Amino acid sequence: MRTLIPGLTLLAVSLAAQPAPPAGLKRLESNIERITRSANARWGIYLKCLETGEEISLNAAQPMDTMSVIKIPLMVEAFRQIEEGRYALTDRVSLKESDKRPGTGIIRSLDAGASFTVKDLLTLMNIVSDNTATDLLFDKVGGVEPVNRLMQTWGLASIRATGPTSVWFAALRAAPSPQQFHQEGKTPFGMSSPQDMGRLLERIATGQAVSRKASEQMLEMMRGQVYNTRLPKYVTGFRVPHKTGDFLPYIGNDVGVLESPARRVVICVFTAEHLGVGPYLEDSIARIGELVANYFAR
Repeated sequence: MRTLIPGLTLLAVSLAAQPAPPAGLKRLESNIERITRSANARWGIYLKCLETGEEISLNAAQPMDTMSVIKIPLMVEAFRQIEEGRYALTDRVSLKESDKRPGTGIIRSLDAGASFTVKDLLTLMNIVSDNTATDLLFDKVGGVEPVNRLMQTWGLASIRATGPTSVWFAALRAAPSPQQFHQEGKTPFGMSSPQDMGRLLERIATGQAVSRKASEQMLEMMRGQVYNTRLPKYVTGFRVPHKTGDFLPYIGNDVGVLESPARRVVICVFTAEHLGVGPYLEDSIARIGELVANYFAR
């Protein structure tokens, strides 16, 4: 006669009642994993279809260096302050020579005295990842603390802005080499898990980031992204509002929403510790975007 361990039968029934992931979704996950193995890097990937609830999480809870993807939380905080009436999208900011920052963007190439609306700065920060616009907006919102406080309030604990671009560039210049700077990881430009960044994008995509109007304005800015060599590269049938972040060849990130009349799919791809050829890493991310788009297009 067998002796049953109390609760074991109930546990077995409970586990058996859990629905198995659809075979197609498991195949998509396996194909994504296969692509990640083609590029020697540390990967964090999160995706979710907002209509069906289907999700894939690969190291998605692990905080990683966002690089310029952290500009999305900064944008959200700026819109929150605009909603409060602290300033308006039409308010203007004048450029000083000392405001100019290296790296991506176009404002650093303009003459001091140029005038930009807050909307101009938000747009340039998104579509060309303008670092000068970013630091002007950090000044406008009051630094990193308001950004981080909002993310904490929304339960996105891993999202953390660490400082303006000027701090990151100063640390990079002081490092013995870019590779050592990256490997030591002492000065990330921002931190987030792919999952938390995905949840922030979900709030934006569903009109719950600040307000429905603000959410749509943010999506519209992200739809104008000009760096399209990653997630959107091989995608057809979807618009892809998205934001890149990179320190190539070590980091190549891209996060966004695949939008079609029938589906909205949040997708976040973070990488780190890549020592190969930067464009190859970008193409791996593009192939992941293609796989996800093809799956949900069905």
